[in-house]
Amino acid sequence: MAQGTDAARTVILTVDDDPGVSRAVARDLRRRYGETYRIVRAESGESALDALRELKLRGDLVAVILADYRMPRMNGIEFLEQALDVYPGARRVLLTAYADTNAAIDAINVVDLDHYLLKPWDPPEEKLYPVLDDLLAAWRTSDHRAVPITKVVGHRWSARSSDVREFLARNQVPYRWYSSDEPEGKRLLACAGVDGERLPLVVTADGAVLVEPDDPELAAQVGLATTPAAEFYDLVVIGGGPAGLGAAVYGASEGLRTVLVERSATGGQAGQSSRIENYLGFPDGVSGGQLTERARRQATKFGAEILTAREVTGLEVTGASRTVHFSDGSAIAAHSVILATGVSYRQLDAPGAQDLTGCGVYYGSALTEAPACQGQDVYIVGGANSAGQAAMYLARGAKSVTLLVRGSSLTASMSHYLIEQISTAPNISVRTGTVVDAVHGSDHLEQLTLRDLASGRTELVDAQWMFVFIGAAPLTDWLDGTVLRDERGFIVAGPDLSDDGRPPADWELDRPPYHLETNVPGVFVAGDARAESAKRVASAVGEGAMAVMLVHRYLEQS
Repeated sequence: MAQGTDAARTVILTVDDDPGVSRAVARDLRRRYGETYRIVRAESGESALDALRELKLRGDLVAVILADYRMPRMNGIEFLEQALDVYPGARRVLLTAYADTNAAIDAINVVDLDHYLLKPWDPPEEKLYPVLDDLLAAWRTSDHRAVPITKVVGHRWSARSSDVREFLARNQVPYRWYSSDEPEGKRLLACAGVDGERLPLVVTADGAVLVEPDDPELAAQVGLATTPAAEFYDLVVIGGGPAGLGAAVYGASEGLRTVLVERSATGGQAGQSSRIENYLGFPDGVSGGQLTERARRQATKFGAEILTAREVTGLEVTGASRTVHFSDGSAIAAHSVILATGVSYRQLDAPGAQDLTGCGVYYGSALTEAPACQGQDVYIVGGANSAGQAAMYLARGAKSVTLLVRGSSLTASMSHYLIEQISTAPNISVRTGTVVDAVHGSDHLEQLTLRDLASGRTELVDAQWMFVFIGAAPLTDWLDGTVLRDERGFIVAGPDLSDDGRPPADWELDRPPYHLETNVPGVFVAGDARAESAKRVASAVGEGAMAVMLVHRYLEQS
């Protein structure tokens, strides 16, 4: 198969088993259309179908397919019939001898043939180009948009499909979603040669095929950095939420060799927020995704490395070096470390909830699921700001949004501005003193059992969508035995390391720990993972910046 080199141009494909005829057709096509179209030629139906599948996976466009009728093993009509499954919008032309005109006429009904051409087509100015000009003009007026981006084929109620979409969205990787039971999804599955039993299928922008990829594989294939460029740094920041991004920006901008390590996607819980309206400098509000992307660009502009889909499993102290170990067995070391691991939403302790996670039950805002909630009844569990922000966002399209709050009111945990907005939203209702007792459904959420805490009365309600925001658990188990934590797992730092404000018993330096310094010199904590932190975006960013200032002080005295 020969083809041009500009993969961005739309394709005209020609297939003929006679090499001389194949070259002649391609020559005439290039002479007229070579500057604006890529001419691809094949010498058998099988190789032409392979070419079409490859083009499909890469997201390229095919405008016209010209096929010779008399080809061995697979004639032109049989080929066009299969090509129709791959590119249904491409215009189809059959090349025939005079004796085969009846077959060509029959093909009009079989494969919805657009035209047939008699051999020879000389002169092409009279017999070939006018036909192609009309077909190309008709094709350009049709819906022929390319998809030169990552494509995800999955099932509506597949937990891993939901996770992959959320991972790509939060990492700012453009993608398009296709349901596995829709025509285009089926075409992509067929082109990739998979049966759809294992989903999701991910096809990257360059045509690489991934079946049920884990996050590290997915990150590497879509262009996210997963491997550190060096073995030793001045500063390793663990966690990519507001505190970690703030630390990366200030660390890199002040000349420290800085690497940020994130296990999933930068932004943390704040990155999942649909709208943050009380962050300084954004009077009209800003989405968590927008704020995260700006911070990430800012950090990389100053030279910080950002590693994605890397899970940290341990911290080792060897002299002045602090070594961070990864789940794959690799490690990096640095003079200093900032722990900005943040928190994760606690799991709902109700029968059935775990089995349906990702299949109607979601933790956090899961903004990728919002379009599917249009016109639906949505339940949100939780009474803090994150739950309120999600309620306001989902209420734009949902039929109704019900906030299920364990407490007696929202005032103890939600900002006043959000309470005011919720009270005026016509399709948001708040049920206080209410918990989820059980979650029901086979392959996706179907019903909830709600219980009134005051009366004990239960109620069964229909539900397909539930988003859970019920408190936070710190992601710090991997620090056990190294860094001091409180009984809930939050990291203790500075004056909180001892009751009397003195350094802890195993502290080796002749100075007390700095304000955000842990019981390990040179290891600092910032943001929500710190014990008694404010749990607000602005304070997390501020602590990230402050931690860098203390890192400088530590390095100067080391």
